[in-house]
Amino acid sequence: MWTILLFLLLLTVIVCIHEAGHLLAAKRFHVYCFEYSFGMGPVLFQRRKGETRYSIRAIPVGGFVSMAGEKDGDEAYPDDVVPEGRRLTDQKPWKRIIIMLAGVAMNFLLAYVLFSLIVLSQGGYAESPKAVIASVTADSPAEKAGFEAGDRIVRVSSADGTSSSIDTIMDLQLFMATSQDQTLTFTVQRSDEKIVLTVTPEYNADNESYMIGIVGDSAVVHEVNFLNCWVYGGKEMAMINDLMIKTLANLFRGHGLNQLSGPVGIYSATEQSVSYGALSYFFLIAEMSLNVGIFNLLPLPILDGGQVVLTIGEWITHKPLNEKVKIGIISACWALMIGLMIFVTFNDLTRLFN
Repeated sequence: MWTILLFLLLLTVIVCIHEAGHLLAAKRFHVYCFEYSFGMGPVLFQRRKGETRYSIRAIPVGGFVSMAGEKDGDEAYPDDVVPEGRRLTDQKPWKRIIIMLAGVAMNFLLAYVLFSLIVLSQGGYAESPKAVIASVTADSPAEKAGFEAGDRIVRVSSADGTSSSIDTIMDLQLFMATSQDQTLTFTVQRSDEKIVLTVTPEYNADNESYMIGIVGDSAVVHEVNFLNCWVYGGKEMAMINDLMIKTLANLFRGHGLNQLSGPVGIYSATEQSVSYGALSYFFLIAEMSLNVGIFNLLPLPILDGGQVVLTIGEWITHKPLNEKVKIGIISACWALMIGLMIFVTFNDLTRLFN
């Protein structure tokens, strides 16, 4: 029960923070807001402040802000009298774009603050060293492939076509975590020449992972205080952001689809993080908030990024998109999203029962 409550809290905090961004930006530009809700379903409690209702609903999953000018909002609150010029659709395009992106900005802000405070609570930040090989394990796949101490790894590609530039040991670890037992092709800098080496990782039962047998330099540990935690929190966020973008790019190329997770997978991750303690749970919230922010930037009309693209298009052409075309695109996107949810749920259940 405790895990279920923390799972629901995670989802609700991330969504409500996102919607709060829309609300704050909308009010800044004097857009009429009907309601801001914590949760979904029947209303348990509500209080009106000014023109906006603030409510708590029965199902503690997510939340929403309803603005004048949105079809669902106008239909759901027919008794509210909206002053002239205060609908979302009445605003200048640049204002509408800011309102749409404000939710993503709040997700990024939440992630940044949490990452920074987590680093602060740990008292130190381990910065990954450059991807230079310090030593090669004897009789390992790397030794057989021809790796040598002093080689600097520049790029690595897997058998499925995925490729990535490598700067730090962490970059390499993250790439290999998604490649598993695939044959890898490395480009390394050795003295003044670049050399291409091919190696197949071997499973290490002790570490429960695939390894090739190279060792990098030790991480540099920086002492963290309240003043510099914001710098190191930003570095942590940038690293995870880079990983998410690379993962997303690979998904569009058809790689790593079996690693996608939905609500069931998030619940499992919540259960695991809770078992490790509070810091692990807050780290998961930060990761998920960043994930939601990045996902909402995708150019799909049902997401904030897609709405921004449509607004920019209408701004350039000086006329709105044909309503039938817009409805068709949105319907297709919803069908795609529903199909994706079914697929990721199947993925989650398969992993769970396996």
